[in-house]
Amino acid sequence: MSFDGLFTRAVTNELSTLLKGGRINKIHQPYKNEILMVVRAGGVNHKVLLSAHPSYGRVQLTTDQYDNPSEPPMFCMLLRKHLEGYIIEDIHQAGLDRMIIFEVKGRNEIGDLSYKQLIVEIMGRHSNIVLVEKGRNMILDSIKHVSFAVNTHRAIQPGQEYIMPPVQDKMNPFEADEEDILKRIDFNAGNLDKQLVASFAGLSPIAAKEIVHKAGLANRTTLPKAFLSVIDTLREHRYQPAITISKGKEYFYLLPLEHLKGEVKSFESTGSLLDRFYFGKAERDRVKQQANDLERFIVNEREKNEKKIKKLQATLTEAKNADKYQLFGELLTANLYAAEKGMKEITVLNYYDEDGGSISIPLDPRKTPSENAQKYFTRYQKAKNAVKIVEEQIENAKLEAAYFDGLQQQLEAASPRDIEEIREELTEGGYIRQRQKRGNKKQQASKVTLERYYATDGTEILVGKNNKQNDYLTNKAAARDDVWLHTKDIPGSHVVIRSKEPAESTILEAANLAAYFSKARNSGSVPVDFTKVRHVKKPAGAKPGFVIYDHQQTVYVTPDEEMILALKES
Repeated sequence: MSFDGLFTRAVTNELSTLLKGGRINKIHQPYKNEILMVVRAGGVNHKVLLSAHPSYGRVQLTTDQYDNPSEPPMFCMLLRKHLEGYIIEDIHQAGLDRMIIFEVKGRNEIGDLSYKQLIVEIMGRHSNIVLVEKGRNMILDSIKHVSFAVNTHRAIQPGQEYIMPPVQDKMNPFEADEEDILKRIDFNAGNLDKQLVASFAGLSPIAAKEIVHKAGLANRTTLPKAFLSVIDTLREHRYQPAITISKGKEYFYLLPLEHLKGEVKSFESTGSLLDRFYFGKAERDRVKQQANDLERFIVNEREKNEKKIKKLQATLTEAKNADKYQLFGELLTANLYAAEKGMKEITVLNYYDEDGGSISIPLDPRKTPSENAQKYFTRYQKAKNAVKIVEEQIENAKLEAAYFDGLQQQLEAASPRDIEEIREELTEGGYIRQRQKRGNKKQQASKVTLERYYATDGTEILVGKNNKQNDYLTNKAAARDDVWLHTKDIPGSHVVIRSKEPAESTILEAANLAAYFSKARNSGSVPVDFTKVRHVKKPAGAKPGFVIYDHQQTVYVTPDEEMILALKES
């Protein structure tokens, strides 16, 4: 992974430079495996994200917003008890491992000085965050508990002694010279990048590939020089944090990755780089876990309605044969004298046929000719009435399918907070049962919060990312002369520009938001309608989020994630 020991060293340096001597003011646990600390240092509040996520584990300064649960988890409460108000004396790395240790000092509940360590271990699915009482080297708690049955080397549980992970027998690259490199590399064996990773601590495969690339025709002369050139740059903390985009995939590191031959985006710090790289990635993973049951339900409901539409259309086709029953009834009535009870069929002249042809009419032998005629008139009336009913049912099923299609799109762009609002909507609509909560506390409806963006000229743009937000935005938050946008005939978000006469550039930026938060996110030249809010109406009894509008104009845009990020950050 890109977050190797060398990258951890750079993050540690960034954190230490800004946070050393700072006070831990607030601690939150927005998600199962992540802690957010607010540290006051140098007269500024800094947000520090500690993540033990199995795929996105990291430590970083962040400017992203995180939603906190109404009730903090137990580990969060314990951290608050032991760390809030404490001073960060030091932040350091364990060797060149992916471990960052916060050394903190403060006074405990009886007023005595207390020294603790908050240790973040970034180890893939084994990542962890551990609080240790320094004097006794005892674990107070951890975000994940690991028993000796799982790890025979050490247990990560309250009351256990904290033991460092096993140390790998690799050389520190900052202590290496050309001779050390030549001793560890077999140029005849090939796979030079893999040999570098196996020989030197803190080096990831992607960093090793870059070193080999910089060596050009890698040999005993060029490889050591390339290796030391990169290491000397990193030793002096001369970083160029960058994301390299190659073949549609993003890679990050402390310097541009020239061996990938892709587009390079540079950043001022590791924190801003990680905010950009993980934008949406970790959140999508959390949403997928939280919304797994919802997604299955929504997909099933949409498919159920699509099947229902097909069956109803077949019924409609049959019902539209009603005229045949009317014809049989009228011809049979006109020929009652020729029919007798017990006949299974009668052939009569079809006087509606211009050519004067005959037609055979099936009969129920148990009924009289008059009863058979009445039977056909009854079937005709039922079929005629069924056409209207079935057409209404088809229209309702189409609306239901479109509704769940829209919900599925909203799930794809949802944040964890949005998931709860979608769940509330389905509960209020009677589709799913309300979740039972522990205790006797009544479940309160969540407060609707809109996504805010700012156009290049500073104009505020509001985005609703689910039906609750869409209804609130369009029907309550927006002024009548604000400009409203939505993708044309495509499920998506309601977008409102808080301006009566926005600039053309602002309309295009808002249209980009509407296209990005729609089912057409990955398409090109997406049609987006815009009109005044006064021309947008919600029909009586309509589904949440459904509106009709007129007086619209249409622009075509291609969703641009970089633009969305710029509008969010400005």
